Amino acid sequence: MTDLALLNIAPPRATLTLNRPEARNSLSIDLLAALHSRVGELASRSDITVLVVTGAGKAFCAGMDLKAVATDAGLAARLPNQLLTSLARLTVALRNLPMVTVARVNGAAIGGGCGLATVCDTAITHADSKMGFPEVDLGVCPAVVAPWLVRKIGAGRARHVLLSGGVMTGQRAHELGIVDACVPTLADLDAAVEGAAARLATGGPRALRATKALLNDLDGSLDATLAERGAALSADVLSSPEAQAMLRAKLGG
Repeated sequence: MTDLALLNIAPPRATLTLNRPEARNSLSIDLLAALHSRVGELASRSDITVLVVTGAGKAFCAGMDLKAVATDAGLAARLPNQLLTSLARLTVALRNLPMVTVARVNGAAIGGGCGLATVCDTAITHADSKMGFPEVDLGVCPAVVAPWLVRKIGAGRARHVLLSGGVMTGQRAHELGIVDACVPTLADLDAAVEGAAARLATGGPRALRATKALLNDLDGSLDATLAERGAALSADVLSSPEAQAMLRAKLGG
């Protein structure tokens, strides 16, 4: 199962790769479990200063794997809570890692996938990547990602983005502050991520860990209760007849 999340460690740096390219790295129960396992491995590492998070293939992460919810009425009653609770707990665990995290947004980062990018300490993409939070378009409430987006771009901008739904280019995501840097093309991305990771790795490991912990405390990032409340709210909406009908219409089933 951990093959769904690949971890390459070369101290003082590491790379965590979502490895479900055939499904655009959408977040299934199994992929989330693999990510929890890998993040758990990293939590106790004192020799890693920088972690790059990325996706295999053409996508970063296409968000929650909602097709099973849309096509199987039996799963619709229990799968939303499992998926969303697991995602909520993963976001807190990822934020709580002691090393600085860099999202390498190589392609589509949608919904929960875009949320993962905002959880990372910094995020880099290219101008033509596809990003955004289209949950309301599918009849879904983005309560798990909302706190992270508010912390990233502020309440006013987050309100506009989440209520408007839809997707945007990487360039627009950069203009809004959803990502911290944007290069012209995908071909430019690796050099930009390498440069950022190398620069971060020159910092004092203890100073970086202490600063990150302080920032997490200041912005309430590690409030697991808030994260799980968001998961429960999203699951309740996702399980509703309205959401199920919208998902079936848009995703099939």
